[in-house]
Amino acid sequence: MPGFISHQVAARGLSLLRLRPVAATMRTYSSATKEVTMTVRDALNSALDEEMAADPNVFIMGEEVGEYQGAYKITKGLLDKYGPERVVDTPITEAGFAGIGVGSAYHGLRPVIEFMTFNFSMQAIDHIINSAAKSNYMSAGQINVPIVFRGPNGPAAGVGAQHSQCYSAWYGSVPGLKVLVPYSSEDARGLLKAAIQDPDPVVFLENELLYGESFPISAEALDSSFCLPIGKAKIEREGKDVTITAFSKMVGYALKAAEILEKEEGINAEVINLRSIRPLDRDTINASVRKTNRLITVEEGFPQHGVGAEICASVVEDSFGYLDAGVERIAAADVPTPYAANLERRAFPQIEDIVGAVKRVCYRSLPMVATA
Repeated sequence: MPGFISHQVAARGLSLLRLRPVAATMRTYSSATKEVTMTVRDALNSALDEEMAADPNVFIMGEEVGEYQGAYKITKGLLDKYGPERVVDTPITEAGFAGIGVGSAYHGLRPVIEFMTFNFSMQAIDHIINSAAKSNYMSAGQINVPIVFRGPNGPAAGVGAQHSQCYSAWYGSVPGLKVLVPYSSEDARGLLKAAIQDPDPVVFLENELLYGESFPISAEALDSSFCLPIGKAKIEREGKDVTITAFSKMVGYALKAAEILEKEEGINAEVINLRSIRPLDRDTINASVRKTNRLITVEEGFPQHGVGAEICASVVEDSFGYLDAGVERIAAADVPTPYAANLERRAFPQIEDIVGAVKRVCYRSLPMVATA
């Protein structure tokens, strides 16, 4: 295998340093007034396409990204359009191709490294944390590492514990990394384009179960110059009675829970789509809590040292005097993900869990009682 990697570096890696400029090729979209929708898969694909067309230094590397069009078809059509020097198929060696990617970023290229699942990024964690995240600081700002590590994160369905972990809190704890978590198609396009253009390493955590979901998308978001600011949350639903923070797939669950609460209890929930784990938009979260006086955090990661725990700490530090109830964290069960479908469902937050938590902090039901 090392010989194969060396061959790949010689045949492809060095040629990446001599990339030729390409003519910009932008997609055109209908200007009709009817609502336009786009799947998250197509949003990611279009963002990659536009950034590769705009900058010849952008290239994609990973397992099955080329000939197979991507394990989840995120890179569909890109090999035919940009060729094997810019859409690079690799062997199953995450440490190998992540390391090559970081090295190429040192030399001014902008690699997008795809992990077939972020669970496999554990094989490359030394390159992500020691080689990518720390280099700018350790070089006193002389070395930038403009690299994106992207792929599906968190639980899918029926894939077992080794393919179901959420890494948002893991990577969110590392200085030098930016960690983005898109929910909608607009998030996917705007955040991925911003990540590719950013001078620092970005961990881009997608959700496999959202790839086929369609979302309304504005004409502004379809423009080739569209980018979303890194580190800025979005208020998906305004409310006055309780704040619900969520990211990735859990944003949809939170919005559905908010509809149920409005209809059944008259509770007006504000839902915040975090979009960014690091940097975390503490200002938007605290401003919301100071308005609603209550907070629920939702995530598919483990509860201990989780994203919700960090949000709770921030609110206690900055807005404790505004809270009218204890904060509730909704997270995955503190166990490896079960394989059995019925147990898997119970291991991760559901809409009814969010509804129940909101009722408790709004004093519409009795608090949970610990059992032996």
